[in-house]
Amino acid sequence: MIDLSETIKRLIAKVTAPSLQGRAGRVSSLLLLCFFCSTALAQQQDRATLSGSIQTDILIPQNDSMIGAERGDTWARANTYADLRLQSRYVDAGARLEWNQFPLPGYEPDFKGWGLAHFYTKVRWKDGAVTLGDFYEQFGSGFILRTYEERSLGIDNSLRGAHIAWQPYKGIALKVLSGRQRRYWAHNEAWVSGADAELSLDEWVPKLAENGTYLTVGGSYVNKFEEDEDIFVDATHRLNLPTMVHAFDVRARLQTGGWNILAEYARKGQDPNFDNKYIYRPGYVAMLSGSYSKRGMSILLQAKRSDNMSFRSRRTMLGTSSMINHLPAFTLDHTYALAALYPYATNAQGEWAYQAEFGYNFKRKTPLGGKYGTTVKINFSHVHAPKVDPPAAGDATKRNGYTSPFWGWGDEVYYQDLNVQLDKKLTSAWKLNLMYMYQRYNKTAVEGEGGMINSHIVIGEAKWRINQKLTLRGEGQYLFTKDDEGDWAFGLLELSVNPHWMFTASDMYNVGETHNHYYQVGATYSVGAHRLQGTYGRTRAGFNCTGGVCRWIPATRGFNISYNFNF
Repeated sequence: MIDLSETIKRLIAKVTAPSLQGRAGRVSSLLLLCFFCSTALAQQQDRATLSGSIQTDILIPQNDSMIGAERGDTWARANTYADLRLQSRYVDAGARLEWNQFPLPGYEPDFKGWGLAHFYTKVRWKDGAVTLGDFYEQFGSGFILRTYEERSLGIDNSLRGAHIAWQPYKGIALKVLSGRQRRYWAHNEAWVSGADAELSLDEWVPKLAENGTYLTVGGSYVNKFEEDEDIFVDATHRLNLPTMVHAFDVRARLQTGGWNILAEYARKGQDPNFDNKYIYRPGYVAMLSGSYSKRGMSILLQAKRSDNMSFRSRRTMLGTSSMINHLPAFTLDHTYALAALYPYATNAQGEWAYQAEFGYNFKRKTPLGGKYGTTVKINFSHVHAPKVDPPAAGDATKRNGYTSPFWGWGDEVYYQDLNVQLDKKLTSAWKLNLMYMYQRYNKTAVEGEGGMINSHIVIGEAKWRINQKLTLRGEGQYLFTKDDEGDWAFGLLELSVNPHWMFTASDMYNVGETHNHYYQVGATYSVGAHRLQGTYGRTRAGFNCTGGVCRWIPATRGFNISYNFNF
């Protein structure tokens, strides 16, 4: 057993020391003290288990003037994370050590650093739990609160403070929280507090559940308290900034038979910030999503209207950091290289977004299903600007910003995607995937310049199971366009050798303008809880996007090493 007594004594002395700088430092040290105390307590309980993971991604960069890749001032760059979790009957504790002293290219400057970035302790009982330290939470769809970690994007916007979850009665779930949001190696000064309640009415009305009907209603409230600061409209006029920003969310979900319907509305009060050019206009987002599925068929229909919903814990920030909320993109997250070449980033300042999807499985031993069946999926997404009118005549200072009627449709298209996918098992050893995609990508709206890019993409993927140990997979992709850099071609071969090895080779080639090859060769070895991957090649400059949130990645060339260990 680890003796933590000396560490705890030192932390007690630090927390009570009069020289400790500021309330924030005292709170963080107190939370760290709770973490070590709970760790010691958990060790005393029966059946305490320790688990964790280690992840490191390393790049040894090289110069390449053809693609604009620069080696920089260090021979290697790495992002490294080590997580530890101690779980027992009533008490859990966890911590994460990060070493990003020489981070991979494309992250914001403040991402650089190392230390104990995340720690928490959780006390659980039958109907609830209290968490002190760092935690993640999402209310509803995340319209007014979503804290999460996405390492590929450099996002960790966790809250450091207190979180309480309680189920006082069947069908009722309550959450209350308050904390300061992480921004890389510091925490923003604003305090974010909130509460959420969900009622599962089917647990109160037995006949609903007996008939296969489930109805859940929920409501959330979030408050941001941020001190006033000096922001001037001009040389003599200073803004009177609200220190309290209130936001609320209401939602209802109905599930019955094959139907699933979700309606949600969120509203945010006046929140002048860098994103909206410091106007005093409230923000809102409304969403309606419906799906139907039965054996062999599925339908999805979604619509979303948002306006001025950038919600940050620091009003002067930009980029991906300090976001309190999340607006999901109603577009398909593509995994094929050329289909993901021009990904869409959600426009938090306002958009109309729609998505529809239809999937059908033709049964086996039918004319279209054949011996093994055939699956067809059609997906359509469309995002365009709302109608925006200039400030009203009575708004002499233009501090109320624009006006935008809810049902007003603007003429500018941000993004459109129509794709058809076909999955077909040809024989017991062969499987074929085909895809056609038509895409419209407004590069000016998403990236700032570049105009509208219209493209047609065709993709073919085949998988051949040679025997129980060997599987060969190949991809062929082509993007047709007269815009931007012109046509692209992509090819990939992947050989899996069970149970440990996988070898890959790929090339993405710009046919139209630059004629650059972005090649990659690599091998992956997996054994037990260990996974080691090594690759060499070029990476094209562009956006890496997940769920409508994007990070710019510069062009690189060099050796990549990735290691993962879970225990």
